Amino acid sequence: MNAQATERLALESALRLALDKGEFFLAYQPQMEIATGSIIGLEALIRWQHPELGLVPPDKFIPIAENNGLILQIGEWVLRTACAQARQWWDDGLPPVPIAVNVSAIQFRQENFSTLVKNVLLETGLSSEFLELELTESLLLSNEDVMFAVLQELRELGVKLAIDDFGTGYSSLSYLKQFRVNKLKIDRSFIRNIVFDPGDAAITTAIISMAKSLNLKVIAEGVENEAQMSFLRAHGCDEIQGYYFSKPSRRLK
Repeated sequence: MNAQATERLALESALRLALDKGEFFLAYQPQMEIATGSIIGLEALIRWQHPELGLVPPDKFIPIAENNGLILQIGEWVLRTACAQARQWWDDGLPPVPIAVNVSAIQFRQENFSTLVKNVLLETGLSSEFLELELTESLLLSNEDVMFAVLQELRELGVKLAIDDFGTGYSSLSYLKQFRVNKLKIDRSFIRNIVFDPGDAAITTAIISMAKSLNLKVIAEGVENEAQMSFLRAHGCDEIQGYYFSKPSRRLK
């Protein structure tokens, strides 16, 4: 416990300087449309290249950033960097595709979050239809009145909305009708053993079926092999993301 506490303090101290020192970078993981095999989106994933510790996993530093409030600065940097890069690829002649950015609960609840998104889009020149914000189920249900107002503002901007890690949160699904998101993202924990575990297979199939009935796109993350891909194709999943198709990379290949 002492070693863990010491490591956490060291990371927190270094984290406060990481943004100014330019130690963060974004890796982009393509999202593939199963029916065509085409890239139809990219997810921006933050990485921290620590000068001494090397590559620090996001699950180690994101909770610290959320706890000390740095997630607001880091989240804004991710949003602005991802939008600017998407616009740059467009200017370089690549076909424009939506860029997906994860939004933490703390970041989403900050005052005038939708104004921040609007300003970033204006500054970077990225059209709102090419930005997709990934939100968690628990975030959407934390304060429904506030969430509804912010989501309405984002929809008016033309930004796409997706629910990340779908299936791991609340059991009540009425919010899907209320908030009118664009996409459900099946959590990798269901995909990992989808071929061997009848429970995971049943949950995944049910999510796909429900999404179809609500006219929502559905994407499976963490797809790593042909067996998983075949199952998802057979059951009508729209999109996949994972090592089977492409690892995250700083550059498009």
